[in-house]
Amino acid sequence: MSLQKPVMRGLLGKRLRFHLPIAFSLSFIAAIMFKYGVTEPRKQAYADFYKQYDAVKDFNAMKEAGVFESARPSGE
Repeated sequence: MSLQKPVMRGLLGKRLRFHLPIAFSLSFIAAIMFKYGVTEPRKQAYADFYKQYDAVKDFNAMKEAGVFESARPSGE
């Protein structure tokens, strides 16, 4: 009893026809999940933050705390 020789001719093409559509569909699904699971909530969080953000008030608070060396507090 001898073993049958493996078919090597056209093996790459046969494997690619099977695996390539699976790889493309999985990568497409992963990209969509990343877009709606990570980037969209992050963009919404930034939008919510900057709706009520006051840069002048934040600057004045940091200036009073002594964060900046070039800006003096208004009391001096």
